[in-house]
Amino acid sequence: MARKEPFVTDLLQRIDQRSARVAVLGQGYVGLVVAMRASEAGFDVTGFEIDRHRAERLAAGDSFVEDVPNDVLQAALARGYRATSDPDDLADFDVAIISVPTPLRERLPDLSYIESAADLLAKRLRPGCLVVLESTTYPGTTEELVGPRLAQGSGLEAGRDFLLGYSPERIDPGNAQYGLHNTPKVVAGIDAASLQAVSAFYGSFVERTVPVPGCGEAELTKIIENTFRHVNIALVNEIAMFAHDLGIDASAAIEAAATKPFGYLKFMPGPGVGGHCLPIDPTYLSWRVKQHLGESFRFIELANEINEHMPNYVVRRTTSLLNLDRKAVNGARVTILGASYKPNVGDAREAPAWPIIRLLRELGAVVVAVDPYVRQIEVEDDVDLRTVLDAGLLRQSDLVVIVTDHDVFDYDLVMRESARVLDTRNRLKDPLPGNVERL
Repeated sequence: MARKEPFVTDLLQRIDQRSARVAVLGQGYVGLVVAMRASEAGFDVTGFEIDRHRAERLAAGDSFVEDVPNDVLQAALARGYRATSDPDDLADFDVAIISVPTPLRERLPDLSYIESAADLLAKRLRPGCLVVLESTTYPGTTEELVGPRLAQGSGLEAGRDFLLGYSPERIDPGNAQYGLHNTPKVVAGIDAASLQAVSAFYGSFVERTVPVPGCGEAELTKIIENTFRHVNIALVNEIAMFAHDLGIDASAAIEAAATKPFGYLKFMPGPGVGGHCLPIDPTYLSWRVKQHLGESFRFIELANEINEHMPNYVVRRTTSLLNLDRKAVNGARVTILGASYKPNVGDAREAPAWPIIRLLRELGAVVVAVDPYVRQIEVEDDVDLRTVLDAGLLRQSDLVVIVTDHDVFDYDLVMRESARVLDTRNRLKDPLPGNVERL
């Protein structure tokens, strides 16, 4: 295949001079952060968001992502950043980043958002462009799905007429220490020229890029990272359940194990896993292995089974604690602290709070959720979601369950004013008062 070397040289030059026009498809927790960093680096950036309401908020300088404060967004708008839901605004891009959701539908990968993004880009693809997929997916997606779809819609061929690569996102919402700029960025391309361009683009605004041999290796890298966490969380969750039945404080044992300075990495039990990554990404690899090799990825499937069971276990413990006060779940007033999937963020996707709330309500409990970050619009309409925790609510509750340990909660108030507390996050430290139990 003959390569048109001049267009590669020209693209690299435009990236180096920050004259390349950048389009980022998906302006959520990952895509918006990428768009902001690219804008800060001097690129002309267009952020495409299919949700018109979100695009309008961004265009007005109102960020819905905690890691992108309004002043950062407004500074980007002043530099020329554009937020849009109009596909025609994607015309004339030089570099396009696909950063869209990859959910599961009935336990199967749903790549419809990637497909739609590729179709939008294909209609506007020009020779000499670079397209990079960032969405987490199974190994093979970039070359087997995105490349052919771009080629089919544009008449251009990946590697000959345009460049194509993959770079897995490593955004950790709410992490004050590691952001996009100082987290090593894994990069890959379908060929050497594509890898060079992907590395040059991200290298213009991150401290370090990590090239890998191909897109499949980069796609697998992301899933390895999340599967590692998923499996280890499942391990400590199962330890916590059995330790409780044996009358042993699992949290104390885990903390003691963590004093070993080598050969151990601490994971803590919790009410389940949430967000986009852990409940979903490992299943992409399990599905791929089953589809292509006919084998079961037993570690992933077992971790799924354990972590998906944790909300049921929390409800079982809730029932036991209510029984200590001779109270039935039916009619009990239960307050859930934290409805997002992790502390200090508003991302409620796959958060364990929701199955816990649903199960308690099915048993007849009157449930109130308190979360200052999650908006009512993101949850079911009939869920009583409040933004402020007050002593009156705690006193009225038969049981308070800490599901997501936001820093803004007054935990001294929780322990002092609550009849009983179930701490599923090990937030409350020794010595615990008699009304508090850990998971």
